[in-house]
Amino acid sequence: MSFSIMPKELKARIDKGDRLILLDVREPWENSLAKLEESVLIPLGTLPQSLSKLDKNTEIIAYCHHGMRSADATGFLLQQGFTNVKNLVGGIDAWSVQVDSTVPRY
Repeated sequence: MSFSIMPKELKARIDKGDRLILLDVREPWENSLAKLEESVLIPLGTLPQSLSKLDKNTEIIAYCHHGMRSADATGFLLQQGFTNVKNLVGGIDAWSVQVDSTVPRY
């Protein structure tokens, strides 16, 4: 099972109506600059104490600026027993370049 997803693949899944949790693990100031609609903001540093906010039965797509913090978050969630977690490769920056140029780059 792959623990990563490419921006265009995620866009197709969203357009299809797949039930997903879009987990933004960036800081609030970053989220205020650019975000994916319907995403849940839980900064990486607060993730361990915020697990109860996430549904283990729903697929989680973690994202950050370039994909490094969300890769850490994906690994952490898998260690905590979440079985359906993926990292958005390239983060919101890749989303802006490959999918939706109206999402600001920073």
